[in-house]
Amino acid sequence: MAAFDYRALEGERAVRGVVQAESARQARTLLRERGLVPLDVEPVRPGRRRGGAGMARERALILRQLAALLRAGLPQEEALSLVAEHSERRGVRRAMAAIRARVREGAALSEAMAEQPALFPAMIHRTVAAGEQAGQLDRVVERLAENAEQRQALARGLGVALVYPAVLALVSLAVVWGLLAFVVPRVVVVFEQSGQDLPWMTTSLIAVSGFLSEHAVALLAGLLVAVVACGILLRTEPVRERVDAWMLRLPGVGRIVRLHAAALFARTLAILMASGVPAVEALNTAAGVSANRRVRADLQRAARRVREGAAIATALDVVDWLPPLTRRLVRGGERAGDLSSMLDHAAALQERDLADAGQVLLTVLQPLMIVVVGGIVLYIVLAILLPIMNMSQLLS
Repeated sequence: MAAFDYRALEGERAVRGVVQAESARQARTLLRERGLVPLDVEPVRPGRRRGGAGMARERALILRQLAALLRAGLPQEEALSLVAEHSERRGVRRAMAAIRARVREGAALSEAMAEQPALFPAMIHRTVAAGEQAGQLDRVVERLAENAEQRQALARGLGVALVYPAVLALVSLAVVWGLLAFVVPRVVVVFEQSGQDLPWMTTSLIAVSGFLSEHAVALLAGLLVAVVACGILLRTEPVRERVDAWMLRLPGVGRIVRLHAAALFARTLAILMASGVPAVEALNTAAGVSANRRVRADLQRAARRVREGAAIATALDVVDWLPPLTRRLVRGGERAGDLSSMLDHAAALQERDLADAGQVLLTVLQPLMIVVVGGIVLYIVLAILLPIMNMSQLLS
């Protein structure tokens, strides 16, 4: 089924939401059956189905609250109402209110969640559906909450590790640009008027400074055009697939990308398998969680092999970015009949390695950037001081 955004009238009040249907015509029929008058019905665009970091935090909080309320024995409708009331974001409140309304109409919680893809992606509503069928909805939602919180902690750790180097790089670039474009030209005028032979370091600094000051606007415009062009190119599938594949092979950073993909895959597949989701559907859902096109394609190819009758461990042999230890744990878990526990263990190992790799990268990047910036500043200082020293020697 496809998802359709709709705008409709409920009495005299305009409402918005998402409905699952085979076509726009069927979507309008479903809305009329709910007592709504459809105004606009449009397919949900793929880009609108993903939330940002803020939506991920809201999702983790909602799942934790919902798990606690369901475990306390509250009815689904009352639990959803309480979660909606305590949300600070208007869009989230509206989505939770729509889910509550669908549950009141008799729809399953998983079906109602599927109609809000930005807040509850496929991995969540499919797992909830499996939990509903097994009669373990509260336990499944609690596991989803733990998984969302772990993903948040993982993303936050990587973000914090990269914030300092990024800020340092931007500030250093701005300082060096300001020195070369505005400060150095005013200083070197004195040297040019003195008529003395200038050292090569000073002449090169004058040339670089003159180029930057004369073409500053053109360089900034060119940089802006390059950024926009890269953004447009990355929206095309062939280019994005090549970039994603290149990111997996990139020295240093590639290891972090591979560890993150492996940890996310293992943790997602573990919760899906533990909830009773079939292996093929679990693999396809785990593939959809990753933003890396190469990772997604490899996991979808593994799912096709499982559909053809191969074991999960055998199907994952084609996934070259998956660490060998993870593949061995999957094979052992499959033989022992305890795959979800082994996947949880593999995810924990990959997350620990990822945290260590991020710390190592941070430890290397910080002094490296300080050395590079210090070298540039030293070059500028020496280029200015050498002619001054020569002039003082001549005067003495």
